[in-house]
Amino acid sequence: MKKYIVGLFLLSFTLSHSGQAQELGRLSVEKIMRDPKWIGESPSNFRWSADSRHLYFNWNPERKDYAEVYRLDVKTRQYSKASETEVEENSTRPAIYSHDKSYGAFEKSGDIYLYNTKTKTSQALTQTQDREQLLGFLNSGELAYQRGDNVYLIHPQDGRTTQLTNFVRGNKPATAAQRNSSINEHYSWLKKDQMELFDVLKDNDKQKKLRDSLNKANQQEERKLKPQYYGDDMLSGLRVSPEGRYVGYRLFVRDKESKNTDVPNFVTESGYIEDLVSRPKVGTQVYYSKGFIYDAERDTIIELKVEQIPGIKDLPDYLTDYPERLAERQKTNENRSVNWGSISWNADGRYAVVTAKAIDNKDFWILRVDPSTGDLSLIDRQRDEAWIAGPGIGRDITWIDAKSFYFQSEKSGYSHLYVHDLNKGQTTALTQGNWEIQRVQLSDDKKSFYIQANKEHPGITHFYKLPVAGGDLQQLTTQKGGNEVTLSPDEKWLAINHSNMNTPWELYLQENKNNANAERITHSTTAEFESYAWREPDMVKFQNRHGDDVYARVYPAKNPHPSKPAVVFVHGAGYLQNVHYWWSQYFREYMFNNMLADEGYTVIDIDYTASSGYGRNHRTGIYRHMGGKDLTDQVDGVKYLVDNYGINPENVGIYGGSYGGFITLMALFHEPEVFKSGAALRSVTDWAHYNHGYTANILNTPAEDPLAFKRSSPIYFADKLQGNLLMLHGMVDVNVQFQDIVRLTQRFIELGKDNWDLAVYPVEDHGFVQPSSWTDEYKRIFKLFENTLK
Repeated sequence: MKKYIVGLFLLSFTLSHSGQAQELGRLSVEKIMRDPKWIGESPSNFRWSADSRHLYFNWNPERKDYAEVYRLDVKTRQYSKASETEVEENSTRPAIYSHDKSYGAFEKSGDIYLYNTKTKTSQALTQTQDREQLLGFLNSGELAYQRGDNVYLIHPQDGRTTQLTNFVRGNKPATAAQRNSSINEHYSWLKKDQMELFDVLKDNDKQKKLRDSLNKANQQEERKLKPQYYGDDMLSGLRVSPEGRYVGYRLFVRDKESKNTDVPNFVTESGYIEDLVSRPKVGTQVYYSKGFIYDAERDTIIELKVEQIPGIKDLPDYLTDYPERLAERQKTNENRSVNWGSISWNADGRYAVVTAKAIDNKDFWILRVDPSTGDLSLIDRQRDEAWIAGPGIGRDITWIDAKSFYFQSEKSGYSHLYVHDLNKGQTTALTQGNWEIQRVQLSDDKKSFYIQANKEHPGITHFYKLPVAGGDLQQLTTQKGGNEVTLSPDEKWLAINHSNMNTPWELYLQENKNNANAERITHSTTAEFESYAWREPDMVKFQNRHGDDVYARVYPAKNPHPSKPAVVFVHGAGYLQNVHYWWSQYFREYMFNNMLADEGYTVIDIDYTASSGYGRNHRTGIYRHMGGKDLTDQVDGVKYLVDNYGINPENVGIYGGSYGGFITLMALFHEPEVFKSGAALRSVTDWAHYNHGYTANILNTPAEDPLAFKRSSPIYFADKLQGNLLMLHGMVDVNVQFQDIVRLTQRFIELGKDNWDLAVYPVEDHGFVQPSSWTDEYKRIFKLFENTLK
């Protein structure tokens, strides 16, 4: 009998173990949401040695608690672990060179180092507790750098240092006469009486006047900088002209009425609730700036003349919805405030160029500056009645040579590359087409541009080379998917960070040649991760109700459940791309979508209106109405699934985080006949409570454009909830703060709604970290769909 029981136990164990083996490839929420090390950690933070012989990167193939530094030998293709010291010693190279190339300079550990190109040796020019920042070599050969708020010049030959500016934070101290202005008459009488009574005071006064006279004579020989007080503003953007006469800078003026928000942290080491200081809310303009030039020769300050900017008084079109406010603004006819870029000087100091962006986000100007007067003249103006943005747009210009510079613009509807010749006063478009340039790098010899762009397909990035004079783009990378390139200093090698839809990022090495082979260097994924056949979702395109092309990824159900349910996943950030051929930053959601497809759901992931990668019109399609076209794109995507994948329109769910959580709320409030249930993670419920930088671009401000905020904020439509809603939010979220979900919850309580649930996560910020939180969150989401869609 005992033998039989033992045999039965062994049989049971064998069957159980065999069953577990068969289940190794099956997905579960618990498996997906573990510490991501179970997938494997991709290499990152690529940097080259100064001689281009080695590539350093961070990697953790052994799945330790931390990543380590590895060094790849370009010749042998062999890699090994390296120390941080080795990296620092070998990857530091001059950031700038003198005009005759005899010296280079670089920053290291907050100090300035000089590199002698003849002897190939370097020496520290500064060794201070302060942090120094390189500004550039002057035509005289002197090296300009910044320490604190001031500019200093070093003479490389002898190390002699000269202070060029004397900016002082705070206000100019009052003089004795100013301090005594209220009793000035009495003060003068007493002083006069004292001087008449006492000979010793007369002698002291005589000696003082003699010393002052001698000091003044000495100062004529050794110039002394007078303090330039700039109050309580923030000084930034110091730039020195090549001859050393002018220093451009800006002062950021803080809105005295701005108020930060507090986020209470409940789970603390002290046991007490501790407030985390966070951002202000939209409508509080934290900073605007003023632009200045310091003339060292005259020891004086010149302010850039904002009133000379063309169109500085132009008002945005949305004000036509508010006639009284429009009339008031037209009557006052004030200049709009701007944020200045840094003044950029060409190599010989003949030209100075500065950028400015209007505080209302409608204009971006590139302007020529006369440094002696502060006068401005227009080079280029980009105006957008929605808001100025797009890849590479709104940044300072970069010089190609002494007469021309390049910049990016959405003038054609897509971000493209332009060159302006100041001698000719002519701007030339170097690229064109219905695709975007995402990143630009000028070659060391300044004869070519290296460009990352999605020319082949919105969801594929490649690395290209383009002559500075224009011409055909030469495609350097060939692998389909994402290609992020780090170019070697000698520009002979491409370190390519590459991935596909169903495989994470890996390092490849390729010669900088057309059609060269990209050789894979790393293998990061684990056997456990590779035991599952991760899907390549169907890449589809459909037309929305407005006639625009919308791209999506579809995960067809492996074996559709009889109810033929479907789930819509909504990516976050709004302006973000998730429908592409590379590994998603939403890798957990990608794996969860695979699991849903295994469980009989068809899943669609849409790059809805306002997603990145598709040009200006797609980007700005939500202006003044978030939850408009971006929501109807989800509805049109469901129709596409009905027509092409045979899903049941009665059983559709939706989920997403952050902006995706916002869309989920709007979907359940505005489209209850389409969406039966939804899970809203860390979602914005009222845009008037979000930050300024993001929200003011799209909706302006609550005081100036209340119509936009009220039609875009879910909290105003809480009464329309009909389906099943699950809300999930971190309690120490300093981005979309916990207050957002609390306010919506109170609305549901007051409205008597009972078809909602709220799960809170006491230790989580906006981006969850703890695997236990991720697991709990997605178990609840899966349970919601299982209970409502099947």
